[in-house]
Amino acid sequence: MTDPTPDNAAQETFLSHLIELRTRLMRSLIAVVIVLFVLFPFAKDIYALLAQPLLGVLPQGASMIATDVTGTFLVPLKVTLMAAFLIALPYVLWQAWAFVAPGLYQHEKRLALPVIVSSVVFFAVGMAFAYFFVFPVAFGFFASYTPAGVQMMTDIDKYLSFVLTMFLAFGLTFETPVVVIVLVRMGVVSLEKLRAARSYVIVGAFVIAAIFTPPDVVSQFMLAMPLWLLYELGLFLARFVNVPKKDKEAEEATAK
Repeated sequence: MTDPTPDNAAQETFLSHLIELRTRLMRSLIAVVIVLFVLFPFAKDIYALLAQPLLGVLPQGASMIATDVTGTFLVPLKVTLMAAFLIALPYVLWQAWAFVAPGLYQHEKRLALPVIVSSVVFFAVGMAFAYFFVFPVAFGFFASYTPAGVQMMTDIDKYLSFVLTMFLAFGLTFETPVVVIVLVRMGVVSLEKLRAARSYVIVGAFVIAAIFTPPDVVSQFMLAMPLWLLYELGLFLARFVNVPKKDKEAEEATAK
């Protein structure tokens, strides 16, 4: 029996990685499905919890509506699926980490794990900020400006789309400190250049807020100000994690 050629060995390694990736994806999918089945009997309650910020400001006797025949079933199902994914996210991330960790250098492992954990935490905090602080203010503003003779009745599917967009906008906004720290830590941008770009970041924060939030000043301000403050937080924390490029190169050379 002849020894495997380098090409065959590389092909076998590639296939083994594909098999492992498929296995870990299947485990992650199964975990989400299991949580979904557990939560499904409470789908209507989960949607009611998501809709509470709007329901709390609707006038007496007003309610949400479903203009699609399947909306009363599909919309709560989508919300429950989102909740199931969030609950199973730690296990999904653990599977992703177990797949990529063997191919990382030691200094990359020390950076990657805190980045993953902090990213999830900051994203969750951003969603919570939108739910508990932004939604009541924004919905209260819109309800107070409802013209006389007009009843405010929101379609549940459109409400879900709006909420998901806001969750995404605020979740990504709260990732700003993580992005700043990673850019500085990896040597992509120096801390001095990021400080010099502060004025552009402030302007960009209000532009982003104008794009992703409702057309009221309060909501835009509640997205732009956290974005700017979180950028400042990232600059402050980056002072303690800045590693000279030569040290990274020396560590990589040692690892090799």
